[in-house]
Amino acid sequence: MLYAIISEDVNSSLERRLAARPDHLARLEALRDEGRLVLAGPHPAIDSEDPGEAGFSGSLVVAEFDSLKEAQAWADADPYVIAGVYAKVTVKPFKKVLP
Repeated sequence: MLYAIISEDVNSSLERRLAARPDHLARLEALRDEGRLVLAGPHPAIDSEDPGEAGFSGSLVVAEFDSLKEAQAWADADPYVIAGVYAKVTVKPFKKVLP
């Protein structure tokens, strides 16, 4: 089943994000390579493709896992969680309707 992993950053998270980004991306690339990743990306803190020093306010990942428990465990082990980038992470079942 698909799950949405919705994360909210702590204030002034950009430096921590940049430091943990290679490990964070490696995990996402592994999901992609397994054919389980639907989409992933950050929420810019301002209305811009490149928010610069404004940074990001959170992230969204939609991926396939065998259970909510497995999705939650994957989210809990995210390098951004470990680095203190995220203030809150919510994992919910997701049903893709379109496209």
